[in-house]
Amino acid sequence: MSLGPPCTHAQDTVRVLSYNIRHGTGMDGRVDLERTAAVIRALAPDVVLLQEVDSCTARTGGVDQAALLAELSELPHYAFGRFMEYEGGAYGMAILSATPVLEQWNHELPGGTEPRSALAARIRPSSSRSELVFVGIHLYRNEAERFEQARRVIDIFGEETAPVLLVGDFNSQPGDAVMRLLGGKWKLPSKPPDDRRTWPADAPRVEIDHAMYRPEESIEAIAYRVIDERVASDHRPVFLLITLR
Repeated sequence: MSLGPPCTHAQDTVRVLSYNIRHGTGMDGRVDLERTAAVIRALAPDVVLLQEVDSCTARTGGVDQAALLAELSELPHYAFGRFMEYEGGAYGMAILSATPVLEQWNHELPGGTEPRSALAARIRPSSSRSELVFVGIHLYRNEAERFEQARRVIDIFGEETAPVLLVGDFNSQPGDAVMRLLGGKWKLPSKPPDDRRTWPADAPRVEIDHAMYRPEESIEAIAYRVIDERVASDHRPVFLLITLR
């Protein structure tokens, strides 16, 4: 993990992390939220958008994973958005934040193989003078389903006046129809050419985890890259450092 915390946070810079954590299950098949949290802490993000999060399900021991990861990651504010009920609890996404979540929504997206939603939170990071809207997504499963889900995301946030970051597991690669559609509204920065693929974590073959933002005239990507973490999940985390103009 070569992107550690800066000595100080510059005014109007925001550190954002996207991580599909596979409900804390690593490539070794072991559920270990302490390990997941260690990955997050090492990158000192202001906001983390997590995919594949369990809430009180039998398969992960009845743990409220969003609440526990907020505590372990030292990001005390969080939101959880369910996709569906699962094994006595719920399965969905979470947003962790160092500063309070001012407003949150969990918007239902068009269904398909599994239910899906867009989890959004309005947050003012401590290093920013502005409020931002962070939208977490996990599009699924085939391209037709993902395309309709992406179209709905555009409809939901089309009138939002604050800067919007769209972050998560898109299950789509740059150049796919889904990414072209979203690229008409959000800016997708370029990762370093040798550091783009995100899945599977031990030997990535595809680039499906992304962070996009708008409006382009208000936000600039200072750093955007995949973190070389090979064990804690089946996805590698994606780190974005932005500045607000």
